[in-house]
Amino acid sequence: MEKVNAIGRRKAAVARVYLSEGNGVITINKRPLDDYFPSSILQYVVKQPLITLGVEDKYDIYVHLDGGGYKGQAEALRLAISRALVKINPEDKPALRAEGFMTRDARTVERKKPGQPKARKRFQFSKR
Repeated sequence: MEKVNAIGRRKAAVARVYLSEGNGVITINKRPLDDYFPSSILQYVVKQPLITLGVEDKYDIYVHLDGGGYKGQAEALRLAISRALVKINPEDKPALRAEGFMTRDARTVERKKPGQPKARKRFQFSKR
């Protein structure tokens, strides 16, 4: 099997994933998974598609992660891994879609408007 690549986005985070056959090593920006994401919850979020399909130790994953915060990066990576797994085996798509891993979460921060302190907050109104 040759390298399979995929991209995942969430908020301002972009994850570019390269999947190849191996023994379950996940490397993010030249660092191991547990070093990059010290939180066990975020490590679990990243591994969810692999656990769902039962292929945790079948693929080596190399990742370029850029932008956003750690939560957005973890969810972008989850989407990218799901897309790469579907490229390898299209029959896995219904199982991943049922768990919600194939859907791009399009919610992003709303822009700040001029004449307002934030996106929707207004300065105090004074009648006189």
